[in-house]
Amino acid sequence: MALTPSNMMPLGTIAPDFTLPDTISDKKYSLADLKGPKGLLITFICNHCPFVIHIIDQYTQLLNEFSEQGIGCVAISANDVISHPDDHPEKMKIMAQKQGFKFPYLYDETQVVAKAYEAACTPDFLLFDSQLKCVYRGQFDEAKPSNNKPVTGKDLRQALTSLVAGQPISTKQVPSMGCNIKWKHA
Repeated sequence: MALTPSNMMPLGTIAPDFTLPDTISDKKYSLADLKGPKGLLITFICNHCPFVIHIIDQYTQLLNEFSEQGIGCVAISANDVISHPDDHPEKMKIMAQKQGFKFPYLYDETQVVAKAYEAACTPDFLLFDSQLKCVYRGQFDEAKPSNNKPVTGKDLRQALTSLVAGQPISTKQVPSMGCNIKWKHA
């Protein structure tokens, strides 16, 4: 595992279009299908990363909560399943069902979407407003597997709450940290 910070997509960037298969329903979802009336939260995660595992319960609760408040929510895994078989789509489906995801868990086999979104780590959070402009690209909260801080989702919750309320989101944002995305070798 290489500790990697998020790339911090420039605020105001328009969400790149994509269509990917959902490991839960086997349905294909496009960007337009996923966008909620108030915005869209895209998170790059994977099954095996200790940083994702550390927050997964609070993460699931937060996304399930905000998906009912007009925010489209989606998780995407782009890891190479040859080098990391725990991130295979069949295992993604099992994890999503076990966690109670009420949002799609998409598989980016070609890694084209992860590259378009400048994803670098798991978890990597990207929040877009109703016009699909990036308004937040920071950490879930200060908790990391080794720092004994409580997992609250405070930073992401604050951004989501502001977006739902139509309030400005602070541009002071701390990069997410986690495992690097497992890129395929050419």
